[in-house]
Amino acid sequence: MLSNLTGWHFLIILVVILLLFGAPKLPGLARSLGQSMKIFKNEIKSDTVDEPADPAAAPARPESVDGTTRPVGPGDQTKP
Repeated sequence: MLSNLTGWHFLIILVVILLLFGAPKLPGLARSLGQSMKIFKNEIKSDTVDEPADPAAAPARPESVDGTTRPVGPGDQTKP
């Protein structure tokens, strides 16, 4: 679809955008578009960081000092 567009087509599109929005508003529009893209990229990165890298790293059972596991009783739980 875009393979048929030449340099003249892009120049005409640029002129039409300048006529619609006006030259003074274009830097503000470009700045807000850049900020939106930056926020979007940060959100994408934060979604991938939230997942733990190694789920087996957290111990499944409490261990005593000598490394053996012991059963957990009602007195071992803390109240909020």
